[in-house]
Amino acid sequence: MTHRACRGKRIRRVAGSVGVNSADPQVETVVDLDAVAHNVRILRERAGGAAMMAVVKADAYNHGAVPVARAVLAAGAAELGVTTISEALELRAAGITAPVLTWLNTCDADYAAAITADIEIGVSSADQLRAVEKAARSTGTTAIVTLKVDTGLNRNGVSPEEYPQVLTLLRQLVDEGVVRFRAMFTHFAHADQPDHPVIDKQRDRFVAAVETAAEYGLKPELVHLSNSAATLTRPDLAFDMVRPGIAIYGLSPVHEISDFGLRPAMTFRARVALVKRVARGEGVSYGHEWIAPHATTVALLPAGYADGVPRGVGGRIEVRIGDARYPNVGRVCMDQMVVDLGENPAGVQEGDSAVLFGGAPGDPHAQDWADLMHTIHYEIVCFPRGRVVRTFTGGAGIE
Repeated sequence: MTHRACRGKRIRRVAGSVGVNSADPQVETVVDLDAVAHNVRILRERAGGAAMMAVVKADAYNHGAVPVARAVLAAGAAELGVTTISEALELRAAGITAPVLTWLNTCDADYAAAITADIEIGVSSADQLRAVEKAARSTGTTAIVTLKVDTGLNRNGVSPEEYPQVLTLLRQLVDEGVVRFRAMFTHFAHADQPDHPVIDKQRDRFVAAVETAAEYGLKPELVHLSNSAATLTRPDLAFDMVRPGIAIYGLSPVHEISDFGLRPAMTFRARVALVKRVARGEGVSYGHEWIAPHATTVALLPAGYADGVPRGVGGRIEVRIGDARYPNVGRVCMDQMVVDLGENPAGVQEGDSAVLFGGAPGDPHAQDWADLMHTIHYEIVCFPRGRVVRTFTGGAGIE
């Protein structure tokens, strides 16, 4: 029952903080690029004839932006979406030439670098558009601009009050050749509730915003508004392109309805560092919140809250070792956690792999942690960090 990392698959490791040269890291996330490609194919089928922009922001939801970007493009995605310019530049530095949209930047961001790298810039205000204008004039290069319209989420996006001012300025800049007006988009507030009336209200506001732009002589090359949930449940909203994020990574945005055949791409696991007996009545971990009700065997895992295992799940989660699941007992510490093996009939030993969450049959799921913490699985897959080494499997031929 020794540790065998995805035997039969190509394995590539990327540095966390330490241990990157270890053949078998103590704690790692394993990202299955074949699962990513599978999920892209499902989303493309749901999108019908619409193109697909794959969202790889936040280091591809903590899955690794560059390898995931290559995988989604190979699977048929046409474009990539990120939040910041620095995220977009990372993709360009890796040699990725596909269209990339960045849509969350302050007015003093390095728009010149984005323009020079042929990165599409989403703007949400007149001030941002002026900042893009200044950078375009300074570089002597036409900026590619997309308007993000606020249709009711009330985060970023051009507000209804400022919209006429933005359109007037954009018209001027297009006429001067300072910018190229490529697209318009918005973002839903209730897409994870497919029948919510606000979805249709936002669609109608978005269509009206596109029509208003046309009154200024501004016709976008494409429009898009569907995130993962809308892509999977509202084909009527596909428009020219869909823009899924979380579903690419195999997690359903409306899990109460279905998993849609998606395959979770991330497995978070640690190797057993120690197996030992604990006598009846002895406490385990800080504060002795768990007292052994009888003599038992425990396994120590070198993963704690510094690695992305929240302290708040202590004593409430299970891990899978081999074909069995075992409960975590006692507090999660900074560097380690303990699981109860009972009489250890499976013979768990040092070096064995313990899955904290993953996507294989029998694995605990990221949604299990989310339910315990009253949060969403988006946050859970962003937890692994620090010393965690990221490992990639699958994705043959996309290097």
